[in-house]
Amino acid sequence: MMQTRSKDHPFAAPVKLSESLCFAIYSANLAFVKAYRPILDELGLTYPQYVTIIALWERSPQAVGELGAKLLLKTNALTPILNRLQLMGYLDRQRDPKDKRRILISLTGNGRQLREKALSADSARTMGLVLGEVLYVQEAISKLRTNLERPPQLTSAMRD
Repeated sequence: MMQTRSKDHPFAAPVKLSESLCFAIYSANLAFVKAYRPILDELGLTYPQYVTIIALWERSPQAVGELGAKLLLKTNALTPILNRLQLMGYLDRQRDPKDKRRILISLTGNGRQLREKALSADSARTMGLVLGEVLYVQEAISKLRTNLERPPQLTSAMRD
């Protein structure tokens, strides 16, 4: 399987695309979007709208900045998503009474009801993994993302 890599250097650059971790993640993302398409179509949402709603199911209300940080989106990318979800009747925006500079995003009754519809779609079966596998993959990918978000470490050769 990994026969083209040296046993002495297991993290050497792959020779084949099929051995590339970045391509495996990229292609898994494409497959995820394709697998979720029927569920998202049934809900009438795009994937970014769907994950925004999920974040609001966890906690509502939330400040726009907090929501953007959780979703790894800047305000200019999040605002159109919020605009559309508000037009669809799933959320409301209001100024924070404690800090008028902050905008709070809250789910409406329709936004909360959407959760039941989403849960009935049962997207977990689409993956074909048992809970332990899902948790393992999720933890590994989260660790990878965290590592990739860190500033590059200087090697001792670069510091000299």
